[in-house]
Amino acid sequence: MNDTPGPSTRRKRYRGRLILGGACAIALVATSVALTGTANAEADRTVTSNTTGTHNGYFFSYWKDSGNVSMTLGAGGSYRVQWSGINNTVVGKGWKPGSSHTVNYSGTFNVNGNGYLALYGWTTNPLIEYYVVENFGNYNPSTGAQRLGSVTTDGSTYDIYRTQRVNQPSIIGTATFYQYWSVRQSKRTGGTITTANHFNAWARLGLNLGTHDYQILATEGYQSSGSSSITVSEGPVVGPTSSTPSVPSSGGKRIVGAQSGRCIDVPNVSHTSGTRVQLYDCHGQSNQLWTQTASRQLTVYGNMCLDAAGSGNGSAVQIANCNGQANQQWNVNSNGTISNGQSGRCLDVWGTANGQQVQIYDCHGQANQRFSLN
Repeated sequence: MNDTPGPSTRRKRYRGRLILGGACAIALVATSVALTGTANAEADRTVTSNTTGTHNGYFFSYWKDSGNVSMTLGAGGSYRVQWSGINNTVVGKGWKPGSSHTVNYSGTFNVNGNGYLALYGWTTNPLIEYYVVENFGNYNPSTGAQRLGSVTTDGSTYDIYRTQRVNQPSIIGTATFYQYWSVRQSKRTGGTITTANHFNAWARLGLNLGTHDYQILATEGYQSSGSSSITVSEGPVVGPTSSTPSVPSSGGKRIVGAQSGRCIDVPNVSHTSGTRVQLYDCHGQSNQLWTQTASRQLTVYGNMCLDAAGSGNGSAVQIANCNGQANQQWNVNSNGTISNGQSGRCLDVWGTANGQQVQIYDCHGQANQRFSLN
C-alpha cells in the first residue's frame, strides 16, 4: 500500500466493494434460505464472479472489485480461495440467518500484505455489521478505532471496538450504521469461536444486535495477494440443551414465546448484572425459571430481576440486581403481553431463532409480544 489507511478510509474502500457484494446481497442474498443439511453432497464448485448462494448446506458469499480471485466450494462447510492483483475481495461460507451458535473452523490462511480471517455478519433493527477477527496480515483492522473494552474467551483476549459508517452502502441500501469488532490479540487459524460470549460482551457495553441476517467465516484481502483453505461448522449451542422437553423444577416458571415456542433465557447461566436476555430452546434449568413476586418483579436465581435498560422502543431487556424501581416491575396481562411498569411498553422479540434478543416496544399484542408463564 502507498498509504496506511485508518479504519474510516479503509472501511470506506471495503464498504465500496461490500455493497457491490451488497448489491448482490439485495438481489441475491434475499433469495437465499437457511439450510440444515442436504440429502446429497454437491460436487466442488469454482466461483470467479460476484455471487451468493448455498452449497452443501451452507450459505456462501463471493465478492471482488478487481483482480484475480478463485474460490472453490468444497464438501460441507469447506472452501479455498486464492487472490492476486486485487483491490478488495471477501469470500466465505456460513449461515443465513446467523446466530449466537458456537462456530468451529480449521484450515490455513496466508496473506502477503493486508487481509484478515473473521467471523463476519449483519443484523437489522438495528442495522449492525460485525466482526470477530481471528487473524490478520500486516494491518490490524481496528487501527485508529476507540477501544471500548475486551472479552477473554477461547484461549485469548479480544479487544472490542465500535466504528460508525455514515450514509454508506449496507445490506438494506445506503444507511448510517455501526460496526462492532472483537479483534483477537493472539492470532490463530483454527479453533472454536464461542459467538455468544462476544455478543454478550458487546451487549454489556451497550452494543446491541438486532435480527440476524447472514454470517460467514470470511477471508478478506485488500491490495494484497494470498490464499486460504477453511472448513467451518456449527458447534454445540451455548447452554444446556435437551432432545425432549423437560419439566421445570419447582420455584419458578418458564416464560414461553407464543410465536417461537422458545423461552426467555439468561445466556450462559450468567449472574452478571447487565446480561441481556434472549430466546432459547426451553430446557427448564435455573436460567429460564422466573418467579413473579408480590411487587410485580420477575426474578431469576432468587436474587436477580428482569430489568428494562431504558424506556424507549428497542431498549434492551436484561437481568440486574433487584432495586425495586419501576423499570423492574412487570404486568402480566390477560392477552399474553408483559408490559413494563416504567414505560408501559411490552416485552418484544424481532425473530424466533435461538439467541434472538429481547427488547421492549410499543404494545400491539401480536404473537411476538405474547408469552405464557408455565
